[in-house]
Amino acid sequence: MNTNYSQLEECIGYEFHNKELLINALTHTSYANEHRHKGMKDNERLEFLGDAVLELLSSEYLFMNMQEMPEGKMTKLRASLVCEPTLASDAKSFGLEEFLYLGKGENETGGRSRDSIISDAFEALIGAIYIDGGLESARKFVLRFALNDIDNKKLFFDSKTILQERLNSVKRGNLSYEIVDETGPDHNKSYVAVAKLDDEIIGQGEGHTKKAAEQQAAYCALKTLDKRK
Repeated sequence: MNTNYSQLEECIGYEFHNKELLINALTHTSYANEHRHKGMKDNERLEFLGDAVLELLSSEYLFMNMQEMPEGKMTKLRASLVCEPTLASDAKSFGLEEFLYLGKGENETGGRSRDSIISDAFEALIGAIYIDGGLESARKFVLRFALNDIDNKKLFFDSKTILQERLNSVKRGNLSYEIVDETGPDHNKSYVAVAKLDDEIIGQGEGHTKKAAEQQAAYCALKTLDKRK
């Protein structure tokens, strides 16, 4: 775990006035539960706020910049921009996972690479920036990390359909999905899925639902196919 906050602040282009807010945003439930005696609080409340701020700012951006796009398509595009795998990818672009406070067990079982944890922390960070620096500071962060590379992120929303259509067009094999792992308590499950072309695994994904895991697996498969071209 990296506790060099100034390094993280330099990466995101924002310096916190209240460092406790930053620490709170980085604190997973597992760590907070292990350190209650130290007054540690988890990042779930900040995540709740950050989720709302992100939805507002992404909606505003699409409304202002996609003048000819109808409401239905804006809704789908927004969903692709704020879904779990997209946000986890955004967070990994500046190494957020390395700064997270995780409980011992969570850390040892791969929590630092789990999209659900990373994406939640990303939203918590947005919430923390909003409280610390206001809406404009949050907007700059979201524009830089969440509302970039939109054409590529469109694939996240319905990767399964896009992948099936692409394979149908070239008449290549049989596409199927398989859930290969399931972890966590009933109220917070995490699933791992693979996309298979005949017997070959061409993509793997993770999500809070089986559908989300399959969508990410399909997205990874699309990227794999693109590299093979």
